[in-house]
Amino acid sequence: MALDQRDGGSTVRRTVLPSGLRVLTEAIPSMRSVSVGVWVAIGSRDEAAELSGVSHFLEHLLFKGTEKRSALDISAQIEAVGGETNAFTTKEYTCYYARVLDEDLPLAIDVMCDVVANSVLDPADVETERGVILEEIAMHDDEPGDEVHDVFAEAIFGAHPLGRLISGTQATISPMTRDQIEGFYRSHYTAPSIVIAAAGNLDHDTVVELIAGSLGAGSATPAPLRPASVVPTRSPDTVVRDKDTEQAHVVLGCPGIDRPDERRFALGVLNNVLGGGMSSRLFQEIREKRGLAYSVYSYSTQYADTGLFAVYAGCAPGKVDEVLELTRAELAAVAAKGFTEAELARGKGMAKGSYVLGLEDTGSRMSRLAKGELLYGNLLTVDEMLARVDALTLDEVNTLAADLLTRPTSLAVIGPV
Repeated sequence: MALDQRDGGSTVRRTVLPSGLRVLTEAIPSMRSVSVGVWVAIGSRDEAAELSGVSHFLEHLLFKGTEKRSALDISAQIEAVGGETNAFTTKEYTCYYARVLDEDLPLAIDVMCDVVANSVLDPADVETERGVILEEIAMHDDEPGDEVHDVFAEAIFGAHPLGRLISGTQATISPMTRDQIEGFYRSHYTAPSIVIAAAGNLDHDTVVELIAGSLGAGSATPAPLRPASVVPTRSPDTVVRDKDTEQAHVVLGCPGIDRPDERRFALGVLNNVLGGGMSSRLFQEIREKRGLAYSVYSYSTQYADTGLFAVYAGCAPGKVDEVLELTRAELAAVAAKGFTEAELARGKGMAKGSYVLGLEDTGSRMSRLAKGELLYGNLLTVDEMLARVDALTLDEVNTLAADLLTRPTSLAVIGPV
């Protein structure tokens, strides 16, 4: 089936192949480039504990060679036409993508479909990439400003897969066998779990034809289901890791709202006003007025069935208590008294501006298509998104603040404290 949607000067179309694979395109005739991504609805939360990190391991391995291309062929063929290719793994999906000139889209589709469907997972490559991933894990441990967010997720979710590292750990990566990796690959990378999205100067029917020839064969089989592992309700936790660093890195937060929650639009505005920019309350109070931290901001993350909301600050070790006291006071003040109309207007403007400005290239347009299909089950037009933000009332945002910011908080700290 195919669905058409006009979105400003572009046309969005969707087709489902007999195999269950979904294809979405956005034709933007004014562009001369095209971005294409193969999105797989499998991430680190879908892994058994002993296979923690296998999705990320696969992300590395799929570029190491297929039945008809070596690792050098994969990169050289795309780079020879001035294109670029990469991949990333999250807790709920994995993406492999390329960006090329419009005339080179057939090559990009052929290469990316080949990479995802036909990797040979050579035993020698498994060992090579094992070493690379162990170094990546070690490098991550040397970046406390990044590590503290993972420590916070562990404090919120505990032993649940959402609380584990996407990369896995040395204890899980070191013993992982090629057979285990291949078993995960063959059982999870099936057509109904895959969305291919492309945006730029393209023709939808041509894209569908190219994909069908590369990856669309076969009849539909049931997509693998996400494990029915209920996210546990945990007591607030404090995790402190003593490290000899110049700064202390602090994350204070609580469980948030899930992705389907219609309050996500209000949450975006709330986050902007509280800690989303230099005019935000936390930035003004902690950095501008008192100079206690160079970096301070709030953020939210939504998953299929849960979420989190947090505040990060990097400060001198001796200032941690003061920063936490000010942060808690600001959260309490917003929960009790809410925002003003002026702050609401500014938060709305930030939300709309960042959304529209974030769609100025084919890569972000491609990502919007895939996330709408994989994560939300529908695709709002740009005008519909902006209308959702415009329609928010001060009462809706303040009601959410009163709920969210009074939840029991967990704390993660890394530094010499």
